Amino acid sequence: MEVAPILMVFAFAAIVGGAMLFLPSLLAPRRLTPVKAEPFECGKDPVAIAEGRFAIMFSTIAMFFIIIDIELLFIWPWAMLYRKLGWFGFAEMMVFVGILMLGFLYVWRKGGLEWE
Repeated sequence: MEVAPILMVFAFAAIVGGAMLFLPSLLAPRRLTPVKAEPFECGKDPVAIAEGRFAIMFSTIAMFFIIIDIELLFIWPWAMLYRKLGWFGFAEMMVFVGILMLGFLYVWRKGGLEWE
């Protein structure tokens, strides 16, 4: 295996990562006006001024979907090798899924899955 292509991939990744870190500081607006500093969502004008706490239900659902994505990230390699891993691999995966189900039950008990 040649070392040069691997180094080129890492160099390219470092350049892209560095650009993503430093380009916003070059392109960001320097002088904020009250209009630019105002929070917005979806490009729509707010219907009413928020008085009180913001409901975090949507954030809870978003975090739940991220947990499912992470679960799938770990289940995919296990699914490719489940015959070689045997019962030990199956038991380990069930422990992993059980821990994630505890998080799901917590969200459910807190009412994060109810849409009012």
